[in-house]
Amino acid sequence: MSEASKVIKCADFRWEGVTIASYKPDPTLFRDVTRQTLVGEGAGEEHSPIVTRYFEVQPGGYSTLERHDHRHTVVVVRGRGTVRLGGEAHAIEPFDVVYVAPGTVHQFRAVGSEPLGFLCVVERERDRPVPVRELPDR
Repeated sequence: MSEASKVIKCADFRWEGVTIASYKPDPTLFRDVTRQTLVGEGAGEEHSPIVTRYFEVQPGGYSTLERHDHRHTVVVVRGRGTVRLGGEAHAIEPFDVVYVAPGTVHQFRAVGSEPLGFLCVVERERDRPVPVRELPDR
């Protein structure tokens, strides 16, 4: 099957025909995070160099504290939170853009009463994230 253009309709941060999946297999490293792969892993998309995903972190939840050698770009579309980049934490809100450079330890956390939702664009060919237990204070 060849790659085809398409529109995927969204209602309340759920995309038509897209499965809501667990963020990662080991739930001891994160809390209350889901993932929806929107483009790049479906039928006919095998040759796409990028993958676009939507992550949702429930209030009080957080992603894995991790590092990896690939870069990714995040666009916040819902809620408020913080992103840890190396030893610094930054407040994030809708339409903020986060660039995670290769090798940067990072983690997303939802704050407030609404889920933190963000689009994440990443290269298809990438290394596996390595969990980091904790960073020393700077």
